[in-house]
Amino acid sequence: MGYKLPNGATFEHAATYATPLAFSAISNASEAVCTVVGGTLAVGDILLVTSGWTALNNKVVRVKAATATAITLEATDTTNTSIYPALSGVGTLKKVLTWVQIPQITDVAFSGGDQNYADIVFLEDTQGRQLPTDKSAASMVLTVADDPTLAYVPIVTAADVAQTPQAARLNLPGTDKLYYGAYTSFSLQPSVARNNLLTRTVSLALQAAPTRYLS
Repeated sequence: MGYKLPNGATFEHAATYATPLAFSAISNASEAVCTVVGGTLAVGDILLVTSGWTALNNKVVRVKAATATAITLEATDTTNTSIYPALSGVGTLKKVLTWVQIPQITDVAFSGGDQNYADIVFLEDTQGRQLPTDKSAASMVLTVADDPTLAYVPIVTAADVAQTPQAARLNLPGTDKLYYGAYTSFSLQPSVARNNLLTRTVSLALQAAPTRYLS
């Protein structure tokens, strides 16, 4: 049993990326292996993945092993062929080169990701039942103290304009990290209220399940 406070956590947004590396095949395995040509990735690199597999598309993962022809995606289980049909998961791996911290966060709000259900009831039933369907779209909103001179501002502004998936991560106290693939939006002007901080919001519309690495 363990627990911790989030005090001291930091949040970062990807600032620059390498040119995407195409993979021509990906295995169905407890840790997926991508087949590449001329790979130069290294163990520990963080990747934003595009894939024909919806559950893997726009997911952020870490490299566990790497050669010029094979890249192993750490803790990326693709054994379920109903979710990851063989031969259809090809795509690209885009390495995050640099990160920029989003400082002065006053609040982090998560929403969505809840299980949805279909209500089922038959003529002979005296009580209905529910079957799980999908999960609702998930997002997170960072409320930050307004300071247009900070280094992250042009990065998230450019991401907002580009409207392309981005990588982000939450660094919890210790070595625990959560990675997200998301569309980024940045409020154009600060919120103004007497005797309160000027604040802006960085909104992340999550495009894949978060990835968590404990070390």
